Amino acid sequence: MVTRIISSPWAKAATFQICLLPAIALGWRGLRQDLGANPIEFITHATGDWTLRFLLITLTVTPLRNILHMPQLIRFRRILGLFAFFYGCLHFLTYIWLDRFFDIHDMLKDIARRPFITIGFASLLLMAPLAVTSTAASIRRLGGRRWQLLHRLIYFVALGGVSNYY
Repeated sequence: MVTRIISSPWAKAATFQICLLPAIALGWRGLRQDLGANPIEFITHATGDWTLRFLLITLTVTPLRNILHMPQLIRFRRILGLFAFFYGCLHFLTYIWLDRFFDIHDMLKDIARRPFITIGFASLLLMAPLAVTSTAASIRRLGGRRWQLLHRLIYFVALGGVSNYY
């Protein structure tokens, strides 16, 4: 039963829609002006939390696939990883736009005072090549071995994400 659902052509579309729910919920709360006393902080934390959640969910796909003997789960790893990048970009945009208003001087002072921001930015930069090379064409172009080596950056990204969180 579960295997049939996972193999369904609709499963990826449903996964995409489910992954969008946190952004939709955040937008809905914003429209209702229900983001608390400090809306920018709320948005920053929410997008950062969802980035980390999607990173960790992405990392659990392969072990779950092996433990549950469900090779079909691999179909969802790419979309989950891309949503981790999406929420990471929203997190970064919230910081540079809503929190710092694109003021480079203010951002540099903030980075000097709070180095975890540098760790978070470095993690986002490491996620960018993973997102760009997540296509089947990229896997063919890079060759399976080099592509796998590049995509092991996910472990450093996750470590940086957890460090940024704490």
